[in-house]
Amino acid sequence: MAEINAGGSERGRKRGTRSNKKSTRVDMTPMVDLGFLLITFFMLTTTMMKHRTTDLLMPAEDKDHPSVLADSKSLTILLGANNKVSYYEGIGNDPSHPPVVKNSSYANNHGIRDVIIDKKDRVIQMHKKDDLMVLIKADKHASYKNVVDIMDEMLINHVARYAVVDITPEDEAFLK
Repeated sequence: MAEINAGGSERGRKRGTRSNKKSTRVDMTPMVDLGFLLITFFMLTTTMMKHRTTDLLMPAEDKDHPSVLADSKSLTILLGANNKVSYYEGIGNDPSHPPVVKNSSYANNHGIRDVIIDKKDRVIQMHKKDDLMVLIKADKHASYKNVVDIMDEMLINHVARYAVVDITPEDEAFLK
């Protein structure tokens, strides 16, 4: 591992007593091995690490054939300024039957999570398990944090289909 050189033999004249200076030499071979082991370990652990990303379903840009979505299978969530959350059932595109907009919050009890769970349970009873479609509409005053919080709620509640769509002027009026 390490060796100490004690110096050579004294040749020639003797001029007095001198202190012997000893030099040390450290063998770095085990440190190189340790470095390669650490590099290998970190390379393997980063490749095994799962990426935690959120999948986002965006509507198709097909103007000729718009997507048809039943009101009984959909929930629209409106995000406004100052952490305001409103929602209504359906997609709200029928002017003869305007949606009934209700306010909610991000609270754990009686908040938007309970609304999503209730709607999901009703959709499962009437249709299939993953038929619920949640439309998330944020106005220009909504914070990015609120959009991420709603998307987190989709993951927590195992909502398979949701989309962030542009807010309509009618929906903006509901937020005021």
